[in-house]
Amino acid sequence: MAVGPKQVYAIVLAAGISSRMGSPKQLLPFGEKTILQSVVDVLLSADLDGIVVVLGHRAEAVRESLAGRNVPFSLNSDYPKGMLSSVRSGISALPGSADAALIALADQPQIEAGVVSRVVSAYREGEKGIVIPTYRGRRGHPALLDLNRYRKEIAALSEDQGLKPVMRGHPEDTLELPEEDAGILRDLDTPEEYQAELERRQRKGS
Repeated sequence: MAVGPKQVYAIVLAAGISSRMGSPKQLLPFGEKTILQSVVDVLLSADLDGIVVVLGHRAEAVRESLAGRNVPFSLNSDYPKGMLSSVRSGISALPGSADAALIALADQPQIEAGVVSRVVSAYREGEKGIVIPTYRGRRGHPALLDLNRYRKEIAALSEDQGLKPVMRGHPEDTLELPEEDAGILRDLDTPEEYQAELERRQRKGS
């Protein structure tokens, strides 16, 4: 991984219970890999300074699924409280030199490295502290936050708010980056969404 003038680390949110899926979606197969392995491998191939995977539900099984990949972990004991607790857990595990965090979802195996690299490059080469990919005006993931500007604000948020007050609260400091792939909008919460993504992947590969 190349080190850029602004250091960007990905935080992979892999602590969730997957209640709507019925089983840990991080561990479900996606081609020859699991969903989470696919996400992590995309991030490893992108222009990042490092990756932290946040664990919670079924932490040991999720950790073991990434054996052989050089990624550190952060254990979020508060994971039942929701995504914001995992974001904070990931941020706390980053080195002090980290300028920004790229928030990546563990259930978006279809995200391409090019999307990740464009979001990171837009931050490194620009002045905005928040970079969010969009598809036809709709915001998706992975999204990036400058920690030098927003670390304290994230720490002060309440759990029921999530990250929305930060992500929506600074339009003057936000770059919305248009993408041509609707995959940035999709995550896999239900068996139906998972099956649909498997079918998309099969069609794409055929």
